[in-house]
Amino acid sequence: MGMAPPLMTMSGIAHQVVWAPSREAAHSESTLICPPEQLALPDRCLDVMVIHHWLEYLPDAHHTLQEAARVTADNGVLVLFGFNPVGLNGLSRRWRKAEYPWQGQWRTVNRLRDWLAFVDFEVERVDYCCFRGPMSTTCRERWERLGRRHNMPLGESYMIQAQRRQHHAPIQRVKFGLRTPVSSSIGATRTSAAARLPAGKRCIEKDSERE
Repeated sequence: MGMAPPLMTMSGIAHQVVWAPSREAAHSESTLICPPEQLALPDRCLDVMVIHHWLEYLPDAHHTLQEAARVTADNGVLVLFGFNPVGLNGLSRRWRKAEYPWQGQWRTVNRLRDWLAFVDFEVERVDYCCFRGPMSTTCRERWERLGRRHNMPLGESYMIQAQRRQHHAPIQRVKFGLRTPVSSSIGATRTSAAARLPAGKRCIEKDSERE
């Protein structure tokens, strides 16, 4: 899901589904066209779900994230790309013109982490990219190499990789309790066994042993 061209052209996944909000925005005839908060897909049918800079421009972004979580498989991966509001350009966007991408609602990684926890997903890793200097308008290679090496949260964009939380079956431990102790039969002899018999039966067993 996104406004940019498809990002999965170099992916090893054979079957891919590209989404668009309208026919005019579709890149091909096989594009899935439906509202972003009502995806026309069954539950947990996708191995990888990618939302590329789309949550910033939706009024009901939380519902769209719920739909993305719904169609992601249990062992699948949910990937979110977003603009970083605490990056150098994010902090200065209030003085920028009201044009793309500055007019969107940029959310922090911690905010999306809370949203993912609400839909029962856990963040596995966060990568920042597009690092610029204080007075630069483009991403320089030197700043990009330095920022990615230390993964500093000052990049213009970030990528969040999340996976569904695995619920383990609860283990119920059974406690065994005995009211009276049980004596072991190991090492018991005829004499100890006979000692528990009544006096009359003990005499009969002695007579039988003599015979």
